[in-house]
Amino acid sequence: MSLIDKANAVKELLTRGVVNLIPGLTEFESVLMSSKKLNVYLGIDPTATRIHLGHAVNLRKLQAFIELGHRVIFLVGDFTARVGDNSDKESGERPILTKEEIENNFHTYKQQAEKILDFSRAELRYNSEWLAPLTFAEVLKLCQQFSLNDYLSREIMKKKLETGVSIRLDEVLYPIMQGYDSYFMDTDIQVGGADQTFNMQAGRALQKRLRSKESFVLVNDYLLGTDSRKMSKSWDNAIWLTDSSEEMFGKTMSLKDELIESYFVLGTNVPWQRVVEVKKRLKTNENPIILKKELALAIVSEFHGEKAAKTAQARFEKQYQERSLTGIEIPLVEIDSSLRNIIDILVLAKIAESKAAARSLIKDGAVQKMVQDKFVKCDRLSEVSDNEVLKSGRSLVLIHFKE
Repeated sequence: MSLIDKANAVKELLTRGVVNLIPGLTEFESVLMSSKKLNVYLGIDPTATRIHLGHAVNLRKLQAFIELGHRVIFLVGDFTARVGDNSDKESGERPILTKEEIENNFHTYKQQAEKILDFSRAELRYNSEWLAPLTFAEVLKLCQQFSLNDYLSREIMKKKLETGVSIRLDEVLYPIMQGYDSYFMDTDIQVGGADQTFNMQAGRALQKRLRSKESFVLVNDYLLGTDSRKMSKSWDNAIWLTDSSEEMFGKTMSLKDELIESYFVLGTNVPWQRVVEVKKRLKTNENPIILKKELALAIVSEFHGEKAAKTAQARFEKQYQERSLTGIEIPLVEIDSSLRNIIDILVLAKIAESKAAARSLIKDGAVQKMVQDKFVKCDRLSEVSDNEVLKSGRSLVLIHFKE
C-alpha cells in the first residue's frame, strides 16, 4: 500500500461513521501513520443469536484495521455475558445467561459475522481465560482504580436510581471487567459503539495507571432502525443479516428519507466517493426512491450477492413501484411523513370517512397491511411504513410518505 493510499484509508477509518476519538484525531493519525503494528480489539457479549445491520458497523471498522495490517482481536465476552452490561438500558437488569446459552449464541453470531469480518486474519479470544482465575484480592485491587461516583454520575444510572430501577452490584463491576480485558491483552485501540464509551474509558484508565501506557478509543455512531429509533429486536425495526434478500430489500425501501445518508455511511461498504455523491444528490430534488433503491441494492449485494439483489429489486418494483398486485392497479397515496398513525392514514387515504369509522374498521379486523407478501391485520396502534400496501375490503392503497 502506497503512502497516499494508506493516508486515505486512515482518513476514512477515522471519519466514516465515527463520533468520538479519544484522545483525539491528531494522536490517532500519528500512531496509525507510523510503522507500528497495533493491537486492536472489539468485544461482544453473545447475548442473542442474530446480528443486525447496526452490529455490522463495528465489524466493518475492525476489518478496516485488518486491511491496514494491524493485529485484530475479536473478543468473545463469555465471562462478562454472565453479568450483562445494562449501562445502555433504561429498563431493568438483563437476564443471566448459562454457559450453554452463551456458547450456542456465539456459534450463530460467528456464522453471521463472517459475512463481514475475515476471521482467518483475526485472533479469537474469550475473556473467561483471564477473568475467571482472578482472586478476590485482585478484584479489590482493580476496584481501587475507580470511583463509584463516576459510575453513578452517568445520566442513565441517575435516571435508574431516581425511578427505582434495580442495579445489581455485579453490574457495577462490568466496566472494570471490560477495562481489565483491554489491560490484560495490552491493547492499543478499542473499538465500540457510543454506549460503550464509559466502559472503554475504563480500559484506557487501567492501561495508563497500571502500565503507564497511552491507548486509544474509537467510538462509532449508531445505525438507527427502520422507524428511526435505535435498532432493536424489541421494536421490530431491525434489518437482520439473516433476512432473505427480499426482506432486506423491502425493509431498506421502507426507511424514512432522512435515514438514506446515514445508511450509506454506516450500513454499506460502498466507496467513500460514492457516499459523497449521494450527499450531493440528496441536496437536490432527486426522487428519494431512486436513492433508496440504490441503497437497498448495495446492502443486499453485500450479504446475498449482486444477482440476488437484482432479483429482489425486480420483485419489489413489480409489487410496489408498478403497484401491481394480483393484476390489480393500486392507487398511490402521498401523505406527510409526520403522520404514521394508522387511524389518520385511513382517513387521509379515504378508506374511512372519519377517525371513528377508522377505529370501527380496525376493531372489526377489516384493515390489513402487506408484510412479506402476506396481508396481516392491523390494530389501532399500528404504524405504517413508507411504500406499504393497505387493504380494507376492496380498497387497496400504496402509501408513500413525503417530507
